[in-house]
Amino acid sequence: MNGIVLRVFVDKSSEVAKRSDSNVYQRVGAQSLPVTDPQAITALAFAKGAVSYESSLLNGVEPEEIVESDQMKKFVSEISPPQEALAFSVNEGLVNRRTFCPNCAGVLLFSDAPQAVFPKRCGVKVVFYDTKLEKPEREHLKKNITLTGPLYELAHKTAEEVSTIMSSISIITANGMEKVSYPPEAIWEILVNAIIHRDYSIADDVHVVIYQNRIEVISPGKLPGFVNINNYLDVRYSRNPKIVRTLARYKTPPNKDLGEGLNTAFQKMKEWRLTAPVLTESGNYVKVVISHTPLASPEELVLDYLKSNGIIKNRTARELTGIHSENQMKEVFYRLRDQNLIERVPEKRGNAAAWRLIENTPNQ
Repeated sequence: MNGIVLRVFVDKSSEVAKRSDSNVYQRVGAQSLPVTDPQAITALAFAKGAVSYESSLLNGVEPEEIVESDQMKKFVSEISPPQEALAFSVNEGLVNRRTFCPNCAGVLLFSDAPQAVFPKRCGVKVVFYDTKLEKPEREHLKKNITLTGPLYELAHKTAEEVSTIMSSISIITANGMEKVSYPPEAIWEILVNAIIHRDYSIADDVHVVIYQNRIEVISPGKLPGFVNINNYLDVRYSRNPKIVRTLARYKTPPNKDLGEGLNTAFQKMKEWRLTAPVLTESGNYVKVVISHTPLASPEELVLDYLKSNGIIKNRTARELTGIHSENQMKEVFYRLRDQNLIERVPEKRGNAAAWRLIENTPNQ
């Protein structure tokens, strides 16, 4: 029996679509489930970026909260040409033109204490676990603090805190123990991206979780609009255009042109010979992982280490290469042995087993 198969591709949209029966459906696993609660539909619109929470008016908050703040005074004195605070706020859509009621963007940008209006919604929680484990234990927790403030100051506070923590971490390298280091531009761009592009309708902070060998930046909100994990370096879409536009007006703006921040982060990691950041989306959160994993192969890392250190054990090699499995690390040693580049240290056996370069090889 002859027939026709029709395959239809529907691209992700920034809008909340309705069927011909005016109902809204949401894909959950293999099902399309109806969304009937108006609040749930609004939350879906925020998540997709169809509606920006930054424009929501904060009834009960006086305009003085932002137009008379220290942050606003500093800002308007530095922009060119200088502007009066209230006029700037009205013209940029940070307060309502009729009622002068501030919106979320205005408070997040210029209130000296936005956390008083947005509890657990506008801060950055920085956590440090002194381990490489995927699931750390309580004893590994060394720091757990929450940073707050207007967004411009918050970005700088967060970067400083992350830098301070990293200065206390040492890792195994080919030259022995060294302080861990990442390209500062990559960390800055990923932190700023999380702060200014997150979904502020979700009552949670941005989380920055630091381990010995990686940094995880977890931002509330799905990827907005038509952005997905396959195209996020190529497309341009802003969930919070007022925030993005206003931060760009600072004398030293924290944000690059739309979409350029993550591209810079990836490029800098490549220049530093580190693996690219990994972005994933899970539930209502986006996570970016910056790993201190060299682009060099495990074999190259082992040989470089041996040139300076004489011998290497399995545990040290795993710390150096980022390989978790003891058996996988043995396979690296065996490949180098089969190429007549390394050999076992005869007197070291069992848990003390170690490897060394074979004398008179080109790699010495």
